[in-house]
Amino acid sequence: MSQIYQTVEEAFKRPMVSYDPSRQSLKAWVMFCLRDKGFKVVYAQNADFAIERKGEKFYFKVSETAENLDKEFNWVVWDSSAKTAIAIPAE
Repeated sequence: MSQIYQTVEEAFKRPMVSYDPSRQSLKAWVMFCLRDKGFKVVYAQNADFAIERKGEKFYFKVSETAENLDKEFNWVVWDSSAKTAIAIPAE
């Protein structure tokens, strides 16, 4: 797995704010965590958001489950059993 995905996952290890679906959407929480760790999170027309890093853009979508994910996109998926988010790279 590329270093970017490992770094993205690290952003969810000890978040400043825990994910609470009654208070915020998963997308908003993921974007908050990434920005809090210094990522440049930007708008993406065909994805939920993009991360800009060293002139490259990495496009991500978010999901509450790891089922039926479009392999064309990078994903951040909520793992409810571990209570953390995981990054799944596009294929």
